[in-house]
Amino acid sequence: MNHDTWPGLHIDVDGGVATVTLDHPPLNLMDGVLLSSLRGFVHRVRTDADVRVVVFQSADPEFFSAHGDMAYVTDPEALPKATQAAVDAAPGAQIPDGLNILEAMSEEVRTLPQVTIGKLAGFARGAGNEFLMSLDLRFAAIGASGQAHPEAHLAIVPGGGGTVNLTRLVGRARALELLVGGQLVTAEVAERYGLVNRALPADEIDAFVDALARRMAKVRPEVVAALKQVVDATAPAPSHAVYAVENAALYSLFTEDMVEIARRQLAAGVQTREGERDLEGLVDRL
Repeated sequence: MNHDTWPGLHIDVDGGVATVTLDHPPLNLMDGVLLSSLRGFVHRVRTDADVRVVVFQSADPEFFSAHGDMAYVTDPEALPKATQAAVDAAPGAQIPDGLNILEAMSEEVRTLPQVTIGKLAGFARGAGNEFLMSLDLRFAAIGASGQAHPEAHLAIVPGGGGTVNLTRLVGRARALELLVGGQLVTAEVAERYGLVNRALPADEIDAFVDALARRMAKVRPEVVAALKQVVDATAPAPSHAVYAVENAALYSLFTEDMVEIARRQLAAGVQTREGERDLEGLVDRL
């Protein structure tokens, strides 16, 4: 099956493993391009019998995915356009009532029949981290990665399944620490909290993930399906109603004051490479 048609993605399939490299400069923003390409790929790969494991990584050593495009806040047309592009990329895939397109994609990724793996070297914040959390497994490079949810300090809340999946992974107390505190989490802390499976030395993560993916790709698909069925029955996924609560909370905060805050932050350097290297510090200074 051809997977070479998605802007912002490089996809290589070998030995049952699809390696998806995010390459959408300058920050791998989860904007209308990357969102629609990821959703289109997820929709297509679902029925690809030649792919048994999917590994997501970034071509940018500093950023896995910076976060969602702040134009979603400042430009009334940006989110509807991105949503329509993502809808068009996955014909026939329905968006459940009450969910936005990011939440819908989170569930579509989580329910893929393949095993999905995130290899994190660089920063994943906001929608970038939400995408990571929708994957089955995550591995982070020590000294070279960071995860954060800065939304509260940007006057909004995560809106792509972040509040739901963060709580599911790390528990209520730690979720509130990360969501309200908005601090950057190192690979070591992410491992301790359960946000990633393992923190690995930066010079070892590629070989480890590659070997694990190829080993997993040897398992018969019906065995993987049975294992996922049992695991999901033991630890059920959140219902769509929970995502709908998150979505309603997000849109309740879309006020004129919030838009003005976002504009001031953009003017100060948010969504530039320099500003995003220390986003938390930039926001604190504001």
